[in-house]
Amino acid sequence: MAAAFLAASLSGCQIGNTQFVFGERPADSKTVFRINNKKCSIRQAKLYLCNYKNLYGNAYGVDIWNYDFAEGDLEQYVKDVTISELSRIMCMDLLAGEQKIELTSKEEKLAASAAKEYYDSLNSTEKEFMDVQESDVRKAYEDYALANKLYETLTQGTDAEVSDDEARVMRIQQIYVSDPENADTVAAKLEAGEDFASVAASYNEEGEIERTVARGEFPAAVEETVFDLDNEACSGKIETGDGFYFIKCINKFEQELTEEHKEIIRAQREKEQFEDLYTEFVETADFELNDTVWDKIAVDPAGELQTDTFFTVYDKYF
Repeated sequence: MAAAFLAASLSGCQIGNTQFVFGERPADSKTVFRINNKKCSIRQAKLYLCNYKNLYGNAYGVDIWNYDFAEGDLEQYVKDVTISELSRIMCMDLLAGEQKIELTSKEEKLAASAAKEYYDSLNSTEKEFMDVQESDVRKAYEDYALANKLYETLTQGTDAEVSDDEARVMRIQQIYVSDPENADTVAAKLEAGEDFASVAASYNEEGEIERTVARGEFPAAVEETVFDLDNEACSGKIETGDGFYFIKCINKFEQELTEEHKEIIRAQREKEQFEDLYTEFVETADFELNDTVWDKIAVDPAGELQTDTFFTVYDKYF
């Protein structure tokens, strides 16, 4: 986990696939950053900051704030995530305006209901730190809902048809060896009828013998052979640029995993369709960060801010 956090440390911020760096800070002391003519207030930034602090800080039930991150600063990481995510939402809201996408009155009422529930869940210390009123929370939910609505609108019409064969997930056993002599030995043993798993236990240089595999996970030469195998069939020696594979098909169609993989493919197609318009907007947007104000804000020095339900409350209503 530590490596994952530190590796994601941001220089500037990233929105979608676009990296940007903030320019000169805006003069408004109540504004954390500005994108074009849209401002992010200190109140909204603190609301997100508190939630991200607790969501990241207690990931997997482990309080990682008690760990010593010798090579990086977890607090700064959470602050960077906050700015990056808020910037993403604001860019999406601005793009929604260009696309004439708005919330309906029903959606605005849902945002109001979510805001009341979340605001009522805050303790006095949290309300004081964020300096928010229920109307501020409602505005945050409206912004978040509009960003989601933009995504849903721009991804409508994405090709939803994903064939079983395209998404097919197989269960296999594998042997990989890098040495040609070992490859010849493995081939001879398998041809003599020795048990595949037993041979694999002695010679396989990969980390696992039995695994599931989808298209795109093996070198092309291996994939071409693997996805033509029937149940219990074994390939011969398959040579690649860096070694040799032997594959046994255990189940050529893992139905449940295939259905899950279809959803992954659909989501990727939606993301790619969305990114085209979104990246074009981001690359022409004007960003300004009030680093003087933002740098002074501590995540939670006293450990009294426990709220982490902003997004789960949103999911309840939307």
